[in-house]
Amino acid sequence: MTSTTATFLAISNNLAARTKATAAEPQVKNDTAYFLANIGKVTSIADFVNNYRLFSYAMKAYGLEDETYAKGLITKVLQGGVTSSSALANTLNNPAILAFAKAFDFAGKGTGVVASAAATTGTAAKYVQQQLDDDAGQQDAGVQLALYFTQTASSVTNLFGLLADKNLLKVVQTAFGLPASATADIDAQEQTLSKYVSVADLQNPAKVKQIAERFTAQYDATGQNASSDVATVTQLFAASSSSSGFSSDLLLSLQRLKLGGA
Repeated sequence: MTSTTATFLAISNNLAARTKATAAEPQVKNDTAYFLANIGKVTSIADFVNNYRLFSYAMKAYGLEDETYAKGLITKVLQGGVTSSSALANTLNNPAILAFAKAFDFAGKGTGVVASAAATTGTAAKYVQQQLDDDAGQQDAGVQLALYFTQTASSVTNLFGLLADKNLLKVVQTAFGLPASATADIDAQEQTLSKYVSVADLQNPAKVKQIAERFTAQYDATGQNASSDVATVTQLFAASSSSSGFSSDLLLSLQRLKLGGA
């Protein structure tokens, strides 16, 4: 079996070619063509969230595929915009939701936002990126996690945001040999993380790559790249809370409302 580290480096060092190949996949090509041809026809938030094909494409692009059903929540996020510090998009402390809200800022930019670069070609590029990650995950879940980390880490503005994203958190925990202490007090978890990684590190591409490579090395060393682990990490990406209907990272984000997005 090819190591996770070797596969990750093979993809990340040839990302442009891999991205082009993914974009050319028939289903991806068709879905992207539909999105680009129709997103500009959206006339309201309701129109957007109720068009399943457009909405699900956009949600997947921003790493929110598992929240596609939560149309009510996303509607409130979009209605609140991103300008106010008390806006839901900011107080949820979820980088993916905030990025989505910025791309589709109906509240701040009106319906014309659907013609913006962020909402059109920017979203399409993110969708292809997500699909590339998914394809990699079918063969090696560790590669999917490492790619996701390199693409997403810079969106984290505080370590509570890192805690709110179970996939980013798994990379850091594995890289530094930290236990998955999900039941520990969230403030204690944040303090522990701060000893190993900082927000500044996550904003530094070189540091992010170092952490990703450290993660893949640990992933290989501990035997997590066995084929049986693909299902485990696929479930990590897809997992949602059966008791509430919200994904675990969203629930953790909601717990941080008291932060006011700080």
